[in-house]
Amino acid sequence: MHNVTNIVVLLDKPLILINLSIGMSYNQVKEKNVMTVSKETKSFDMPWEKEYGYAQAVKVGDTIYVSGQVSHDDKGNIVGRGDMEAQMRQAYENTQKLLTQYGATLKNVVDEVLFVTDMDAAFAAAVKCRQEIFSGAPVIASTIIQIQRLAFPELMIEIKCVAKI
Repeated sequence: MHNVTNIVVLLDKPLILINLSIGMSYNQVKEKNVMTVSKETKSFDMPWEKEYGYAQAVKVGDTIYVSGQVSHDDKGNIVGRGDMEAQMRQAYENTQKLLTQYGATLKNVVDEVLFVTDMDAAFAAAVKCRQEIFSGAPVIASTIIQIQRLAFPELMIEIKCVAKI
């Protein structure tokens, strides 16, 4: 007599029913039915990338996921201590550097989330620089969230986004 168990496995969207028979483990069945995702990653080679374990950007298909960008220069030094506008500009500059590696620009951004430590300063800075940064009024979904602090205490803003190419 064979025991058969139905297990529902969700692989993103499709619903797959897998019948397990004696002699075949769940892991063996799972390995045969795993959907793999091709990821193209980019890095700035900052020490915290390896320490924390993440990529600055990941491209899957025609979508680029950009990790939260902060105001550091190419050597990892914080730019614009105490200056929200300078930090916002540098965070967007770092975002642009990553997008350029995929042949994209800030015009490809469709969604962004700004994490800020001072909402009033962030709004004032955004009014001054976002139209310049985006070469006109940004046409994106945008969320801004005030938080207590970021990874380094001197940081005032972190911007993560999604772009389509």
